Order: sequence, then structure tokens, then C-alpha cells
Amino acid sequence: MASIHKKTTSKGEVRWQVYYRSPDKKQRKKNFARKTDAKRYAATVEADLARHDWVDPQRGRHPFGEWADKWITTTTHLKPKTRESYESILRNHLMPEFGDRPIASIEHPEVLTFLSGLQAAGKGAGTVRNVRDVMRLVFKLAVTSGAIKTNPADGVKAPRAQKKEMIFLTEDQVMALAEEIEDPPPLQRGAKHREGGYPDYGLLVRFAAFTGLRAGEIGALRVSRINLMRRRVEVSESADEANGGFNIGPTKTYSRRSVGIPLPLVEELTHYLAGKKQTELVFEGPEGGPLRHSNWYPRHFKPAVIRSGCPTGTRFHDLRHTYAAFLIAEGAHPRAIMERMGHSTINVTLGTYGHMFPAIDEQLDIALGRRLSAASLGHARRPVR
Repeated sequence: MASIHKKTTSKGEVRWQVYYRSPDKKQRKKNFARKTDAKRYAATVEADLARHDWVDPQRGRHPFGEWADKWITTTTHLKPKTRESYESILRNHLMPEFGDRPIASIEHPEVLTFLSGLQAAGKGAGTVRNVRDVMRLVFKLAVTSGAIKTNPADGVKAPRAQKKEMIFLTEDQVMALAEEIEDPPPLQRGAKHREGGYPDYGLLVRFAAFTGLRAGEIGALRVSRINLMRRRVEVSESADEANGGFNIGPTKTYSRRSVGIPLPLVEELTHYLAGKKQTELVFEGPEGGPLRHSNWYPRHFKPAVIRSGCPTGTRFHDLRHTYAAFLIAEGAHPRAIMERMGHSTINVTLGTYGHMFPAIDEQLDIALGRRLSAASLGHARRPVR
């Protein structure tokens, strides 16, 4: 309970002091010149304490930057690339704008104005959304720590990023792309390709298009994960690059899966992996060591896309989409596609590739019609009246 005490200063001025105990058992007080204001404050404090809604005024005066530093230390469980992204957002967007501001002074309209300004400055929808999400997480820590009552970033809508159009290659296009990447034309200015070309990168392209593994999963794949006898590849790790380092950690969905390998790929892999140690990476960089996608993609993959005549804008990830298209064309059940692709739920599979299933629906209708026609031949039917 809050109590009110009258106090006269050495100058003869009357002050009204409100005393109460906060949830951390500390005694707090606040001075008022008028008894009415003291009563109103005491009633508010009691209501906040009863609702477990009390905030610490001192914590609210701590700057946003301090709370951001506290929050980023709670993200050590995240993948290095994700943490690097969060740190970049704080450093480039949030700290310059709010770093020195007391966190309790930042209000909802300011958050709206700030995000609108980013969008007006030409920042992409994905960037604006990510900035909003990081703000919300920092404010959430302040709320749960009793520094502010409400999260000023709650309810703030961010623009939706347009999904990049998926490109599906044909089998012939996959083969043409693989041929171009393994035997590129001579480089200019005296630079040379690796002697013998890059047959391993041609295999990599075919492997990606006919297993559906993500780029990071291929980068982290070790020889021990490929079972040539059972024609399976076990996917349990993924690679990414952050802060200049090459990191191997769990897959995107933190799950493991086993994916079948087509027989022609098994035969290629049998020759390619001969002599490799079980602990070695299956695919390596041009000079050995980890295959860094940030270098390999612009230097090898994109030029090969242009030379091969594949659709403009074809990305490495489109090889994964191509794999899904192959499965759907063969009549694979969505559940089987989900498991092979490593999606977290069937909704992800249907949300990504659902538009490709109507053709299968038509095939099923035709097949059911054939069944009905065959059955009708053996049974006389009365005409429908």
C-alpha cells in the first residue's frame, strides 16, 4: 500500500511524499507540491502494483542503446548470420536514431514516423520489416524488465516484401548449366581457371537440382553423410558466412532428414568421392577449403547461367524449386515433398508450391474417370430419370 506523508522543508515549503514498496522490495518515494497530486499518484501506483503493471522510473531513463546491448547478449543461441544481421540493423538504423534516448521517452507515433521515413528513403520492404522486428524485441525486453508499460512497436505494420518469382528449369537446362559451369571460357588479364576445369561444380549443380538441398546444406555436407549403398544423403547441418567466418551449424528448421539420390548421381559420386576422407567436405572452394557461396555464386554460378541460356535471374535456390517441380510432375504426395525438402510444416510446402498441384488434380480426375468407365462396362445401369 502507498502512504502519504506531509513534510515541511527548511524554507517552510510544504511537500507531500508518497511512499510505497516496489516488487523488488525496495522502498520508493516521490514528492509533490500538492496533496491532490500525491493522492492521485498513490492510487495509480497501488493499481499498477495490484495489476503487476508497475514500472521502474529509473530503468525507464536508461537509454535505448543500453537496452539494445542487453538484448543482443540474449541472442547467442541464434545462428551467427542471424546475429550479424541483427547487429547490422542496430548499428546502421536504430542506434543513430534512438541510441541516446531514454527508452521510456520513445512513443508509438515516433516508431511509425521512423519506419515510414525508412520506406520513403527507398529502403526495401524486407529491411523495414526487419528493423521493426528488432525494435519490437528490444522494447519487449524493457517491458518484461519493468522499464516501460507497453511496447511502442506493437501493432506497427510493416510493408510486405514481394516474393521473388520462382524459376523452374527443365532437365536439359540443368544439364546445360552444369556443362557451362564445369568448362568455363578463358579468363581475361592473365588469370587462369583451375587446370582441368570444374567437373565437381557441374556435379554440384546436378546434385542440387536432383536432391533439393539448400546451398548452405550442400556447403556443410561431409563425405560421411552420403551413403552410396543405400543411395541416400543425410542432411543434418548447414553452412553460412558471418563476420568473415565460415560457420557450420544446424539446418534452417533445426531438423535432420534423409533424401534419396538418383542412381546416375550415385555413379558420379562413387568416382568423385573415391579417395576422400569421411570427414572431408563433399564440395570445396576452387583452391580447396570450404565453398564460400558469397564468392562462388558471382564468380562461377551467375556467369554460367548467362552462358547456358537459362532464364535471366536464375538463382542457385531455383535449383531447389526445380527439384520440387520434378517431384510434383512425378505425382509425389505433398507430405513426401515436405519431408524431402525439409520444410517445417505441410503448410509451407503447399504455400510455396500449391499453385503447381492443379495439373495433378486434373490427372487424378482423368484416372478416376477411367476407373469408372471400366467398372461401367461390367455392370448394366438403369438410365437416370
